[in-house]
Amino acid sequence: MIGVWSIAIALSLVLALNAGSPPPVIAQNAPTFNQIDNVDVVQPEYQLGYELYLNTCSTCHIPIPPQVFPTQTWQQIIQDEQHYGATLQPLDGPSLLLMWKYLQTYSRPIALKDEAIPYRFNRSRYFKALHPRVELPQPVTVNSCVSCHPGASEFNYRNLTPEWQNSP
Repeated sequence: MIGVWSIAIALSLVLALNAGSPPPVIAQNAPTFNQIDNVDVVQPEYQLGYELYLNTCSTCHIPIPPQVFPTQTWQQIIQDEQHYGATLQPLDGPSLLLMWKYLQTYSRPIALKDEAIPYRFNRSRYFKALHPRVELPQPVTVNSCVSCHPGASEFNYRNLTPEWQNSP
């Protein structure tokens, strides 16, 4: 009886939080986890956050793997209405929590006390660590990714252009 009552209250809270929100926009060509086989495996408890991330972020640009920025960067990005020059409607309630849990789990926190939180790829040491010996274009942009990762729009960063296939 208490279990049923708890579930009913939780469901009511979720519905109340989403009552004034417009339905989420889902990109027609946004990849889902069933279509993607070339990225890191996402554990079942993070699948909804992963799908929400892909569907939300890939409506405007290619989705970026969580590993390229530290956890602190992602935390601020998903809470900030000013997103690299565009004004976005912020996520709230369960949507924000699900996406945050996914990004938090698959990124790494900044471990150095005096390290600044990077908001651009060229300032992220995690991004640089994932691209050793790569002479990056300046400025590095989200669209630059496609020049080496042709499957980036499908969240496939493992597939590389022929020139990078067998690079050391």
